[in-house]
Amino acid sequence: MHVPDGFINAPVSVATGAVAAAAVAVSLRGARRELAGAGAGGVAGAERTAPLAGLVAAFIFAVQMLNFPVAAGTSGHLLGGALAAILVGPYTGVLCVSVVLLMQGVLFADGGLTALGVNITDMAIVTTVVAYALFRGLVKVLPRRRRSVTVASFVAALVSVPAAAVAFTGLYALGGTADVPIGKVFTAMVGVHVLIGIGEATITALTVGAVIAVRPDLVYGARGLTKPLELRTSPLAAPADEPAPAAAPASAAPAPAAPRRSVRRVWLAGVAAALVCAGGVSYYASASPDGLEKVAHDHGIDAKAEDHAAKDSPLADYSVKDITDPRLAGGLAGVIGVGATLAVGTGVFVVLRRRRNTGADEQPATGAERPSENV
Repeated sequence: MHVPDGFINAPVSVATGAVAAAAVAVSLRGARRELAGAGAGGVAGAERTAPLAGLVAAFIFAVQMLNFPVAAGTSGHLLGGALAAILVGPYTGVLCVSVVLLMQGVLFADGGLTALGVNITDMAIVTTVVAYALFRGLVKVLPRRRRSVTVASFVAALVSVPAAAVAFTGLYALGGTADVPIGKVFTAMVGVHVLIGIGEATITALTVGAVIAVRPDLVYGARGLTKPLELRTSPLAAPADEPAPAAAPASAAPAPAAPRRSVRRVWLAGVAAALVCAGGVSYYASASPDGLEKVAHDHGIDAKAEDHAAKDSPLADYSVKDITDPRLAGGLAGVIGVGATLAVGTGVFVVLRRRRNTGADEQPATGAERPSENV
């Protein structure tokens, strides 16, 4: 659903650019809380979540290269808003998808540069907000089980895609450059993107299910569903009316702390999966136009489409220029894209994490935290 230059007129493009900029600014503040939230374990949680957020952005980039057939002559691909919001939080999710769209537009000439605000509004904001709101509502009414998170992920992702199609139709009604009846645009866009939503839902549910099966503590949407550790009373313990055993002497060694669970394996597995998808599996992706391209061509929406400003980029169209082997050219472009998105995404979230931690460290101590002057 990457909107090219020329589909939407300048006033609406500028307006959506302002909306996107405001949403990104709000998301930057919200992501700081998500990256260092209490549910993730404070500072330790931020240390884990920031690299994972960058990984989510890279994974979405990679999977978006895997177009799957949905109808005769039409394909679809992951949008990723639902997946990002459920894995790392809605604010961080908006930033993840925005980073992907920025890298695609600048490096690969995918999605117009003047339409970047349109694409962020449609593919990052709408999908994330709709998906996460529906996801949270479903999690509240479904049984508090891990399987419920997977089911809610499927439904939320399924609905988020046609919701984005509706949002595009609204933007086209306000600023479309071709004279096409809005009823036709709405019917065609929603119809094909309902089918694409099934693929989106399947990918999202499988990914969330895989992560929650291995490390449920890393899934933002599953916080609060895992039962805390309970101390069970031994059957040999003294009855309540008997005196408690004497306390252990002060010199006794404290019980060892629970080992800190590393996310390195999850991170490495995610990077490997992204590289395999972008560097190898993408060669076998459907070559048919995606939903928006097909609708635009069939109904004349692309009548005033403009060439991309980066059409001569060495990586344009997800292929390395001057490499004649299409498998090698596409695979190498995919690997470069994964690496670039991972680096930029991780850099953004690490900076946010450090600013959050620095702000917390600079807060003055209060109450019991204030050192006593009499000591």
